[in-house]
Amino acid sequence: MTAPVPAAGARASAPLNTRHAIAITVGVVVGAGIFKAPSIVAGAVPTATWMFALWAAGGLLALIGALCYAELSSTYPSAGGEYHFLSRAFGRGTALLYAWARFTVITTGSIALLGFVFGDYMTELLPLGPYSSAIYAALATVLLTAVNMRGIRSGAETQTWLTVVEVGGLVLIVGAALWLLGGTGSTAPAPAAAPGPATLAGVGFGMVFVLLTFGGWNDAAYISADLQDRRSIVWALLISVSFLTLLYLLVNWAYWYVLGQAGMAGSQAVATDTLAAVFGPGAGKLIAVMVAAAALTSINATLIVGARTAAALGQDWPVFKPLAAWDEQRRVPRNALPIQCVLALVLIVLGVVFKGGFQSMVEYTAPVFWLFFLLIGIALFRMRAIDGDRNRPFRVPLYPVLPLVFCASSAYMLWSSLGYVYSQQLGGFNAAWIGVAVLGSGLVLLLLVRGRD
Repeated sequence: MTAPVPAAGARASAPLNTRHAIAITVGVVVGAGIFKAPSIVAGAVPTATWMFALWAAGGLLALIGALCYAELSSTYPSAGGEYHFLSRAFGRGTALLYAWARFTVITTGSIALLGFVFGDYMTELLPLGPYSSAIYAALATVLLTAVNMRGIRSGAETQTWLTVVEVGGLVLIVGAALWLLGGTGSTAPAPAAAPGPATLAGVGFGMVFVLLTFGGWNDAAYISADLQDRRSIVWALLISVSFLTLLYLLVNWAYWYVLGQAGMAGSQAVATDTLAAVFGPGAGKLIAVMVAAAALTSINATLIVGARTAAALGQDWPVFKPLAAWDEQRRVPRNALPIQCVLALVLIVLGVVFKGGFQSMVEYTAPVFWLFFLLIGIALFRMRAIDGDRNRPFRVPLYPVLPLVFCASSAYMLWSSLGYVYSQQLGGFNAAWIGVAVLGSGLVLLLLVRGRD
């Protein structure tokens, strides 16, 4: 059975509750960055104080952004999520560019980088040859796409249990540091600061990876129409971001206490190295299993929400109508999910061919991600101006100060992702600017589809 992408439909039939929303939100965030980015951030700043300050600032900015999204998601619930917000605020053209960027850069790039995290840690357990990480990434993408085709409810229930597993893995890392702190574990290296003073470039580079590690909480907007209570999205966002901030600070403290800052900066698998330093190589294998499971959790959550933008695009533009095919019984986009899978596989192959892996996917997605975050912040102001009489179950506190902070931080991160992130190349070109170029191709697409509309 097919039906249009659901908006604020009958709440009685909505299959998800606050618990599901929190599990999906936490699951889509945790699983990649916290197991890879801490090493990069530790190498970008000179002292542990700077390192922890960046993670705390990332949590605060994510919380401010969550407040903005809570107002938009509770007021305009839709499976189209951000696509729906941008369409209402700026028209179908801007929304089309966002859908194009999300489908070709943001979501598919996130799936690819999550896949590389899964592959890196599975390779620690069972290497499959020179392309082991990419093979695991591709297998995870294909298999989890098949799982999500079965329906939103089963995917959300699976997500709940997987999230428990991944959070348990992070708690284990913190527990290892506490064990060492109590004097019952093995001796760890003394913390060592990276040489040199803090620089604007280093801080900007570090914040790109910190905030990308927090990235994903905004995807809760895509399940707003599937929640039984419109205000559930508010609590899901606030609880999730607050919990993640505390968890990330504790995990980074554990990495730092066990390995030292220099040890963090030089580690390729920082979670594995942390447990191995405390309990021996066997414990490192255990955390590799947990990190791999966490990456799967995040891929699964990204797949749940990712293809819904394309489905909303298909509903609005006749030329993309096949993407709008919607299975009402399972509440999943029937065609967009497999197409999304294919695009993610293409990026995985490119990551192998041009030897970028995780970091190249981060740099590929970051500028476009922050550009549209900025537009969402501006959309909140516009919707207040043109639709001010609408009932709003939640309003951002301290308006307009907090939305202005969200917009300013997004603009700064857009600038940083283009100005300071340039170590990875795809085919001889800067990975970040390739992402921008793919977005630019959406302008050509817009002209073509408007001509046929």
